[in-house]
Amino acid sequence: MRTILASLLALGVAACATAMPAGGVATYDDLQRAQAACAAKGGKLTLKRGGDSQYLEDYACERT
Repeated sequence: MRTILASLLALGVAACATAMPAGGVATYDDLQRAQAACAAKGGKLTLKRGGDSQYLEDYACERT
């Protein structure tokens, strides 16, 4: 069970690392993966000030 959880966490972080810097259009699936990866790091995915919700690079993972 722990192995599966660790694998899912690693995949979530990897998805965030590959999706966030690449930018582009923020699809529902991209935002969901980025949110999960951010939450795993103890943060919350938020839209940057003045950002456009359409673009993935306009989101940031902020510590809560």
